[in-house]
Amino acid sequence: MPHPSPPRGAAARASHETARLLAFDTSTERMAVALVAPHGAWTADEPGGALASAALLPCVHALLARAGMALADLDAIAFGRGPGAFTGLRTSCAVAQGLAFGLGCPVLPLGSLLIVAEDARIQLAPQDAAFEVDVAMDARMEEVYAGRYRWTEGRWQELAAPALYTLEAFAAMAADGPGAVAGSALAAFGERLGLAPLRARVPTEHERAAALLRLAQAAHAAGEGVDAALALPLYLRDKVALTTREREAVRAARDAAAEAPR
Repeated sequence: MPHPSPPRGAAARASHETARLLAFDTSTERMAVALVAPHGAWTADEPGGALASAALLPCVHALLARAGMALADLDAIAFGRGPGAFTGLRTSCAVAQGLAFGLGCPVLPLGSLLIVAEDARIQLAPQDAAFEVDVAMDARMEEVYAGRYRWTEGRWQELAAPALYTLEAFAAMAADGPGAVAGSALAAFGERLGLAPLRARVPTEHERAAALLRLAQAAHAAGEGVDAALALPLYLRDKVALTTREREAVRAARDAAAEAPR
């Protein structure tokens, strides 16, 4: 039976534990979608990449159905803003904007590299221990998207903002880095990253959607929601224009989000 929707507004959401949040990220070859409400949490890690523009909304509606919820029950929508695949970022932002505009709810922009860092923390660090990690994601063209993060006192700090590096530049940046490195660049480039042999390596994420959801809850609790118009991607590599096929895919995702049943 669908769970009854409690009163909406700030007074009805005193903490992130009772917030009803939808979160998704389509910045990589894996699409992560997650949903949380007072009566439970649901996650999905699915194939992404070129499939994301068509698969994202059906996955969202499938999770809502499992939760016995409607889009109108949501308090906020979190999305991965990048860096990552150009078309994937456009899809994520377009769907977040389309849904949030229709619902009149805020959006929570989340760094896509931080999702990798959060997953690595759960894999490597005991409980709530302090943890530092370099995240390096394959950006193709012999380059990586990378950033450095520290978890301490129950929150993340950004030590080095996401940037686009050549392999040589990343090796120089990471030479004095923390004990852990995570991300798809490990499998893509291996020893060409120039990492010290004793550094812990996390080449794959175990539960990307679950990591995404934890970040969404923390962002909502911190009051980081913004207007839907600010659902903008973080681009680190210039791309002048989308192909015709890419434009059609993003437009279709945006239109479907705007027309989705509430």
